[in-house]
Amino acid sequence: MSGTRIEEHPILGETIKGKEITFSFDGKEVKGYEGEPIAAALKAEGLMVHRYTQKEHKPRGIFCAIGRCTDCVMIVDGVPNVRTCITPLKEGMEVKTQYGVSDKPFE
Repeated sequence: MSGTRIEEHPILGETIKGKEITFSFDGKEVKGYEGEPIAAALKAEGLMVHRYTQKEHKPRGIFCAIGRCTDCVMIVDGVPNVRTCITPLKEGMEVKTQYGVSDKPFE
């Protein structure tokens, strides 16, 4: 994995990561560490777009990184609007780009 992994957050502190695992992002297999935020695993893989705005189709990704905004929301295991910056990664998760702040995936 690349050197862009978030190891310590200025507000949330050190990320405790477990073993290396695999999960899917828009149907592609990617790797991360169990327990780290989903957004951190995606960033480490160079995947920065989490959703697109509904009205203007603009890309969004990590912004606040503390669960206060909706820029990092994605569809996780079929559930829309999951704040990936604070949701721990688990083996086999299915993560999808989200279109707007709704249940419709971007296609």
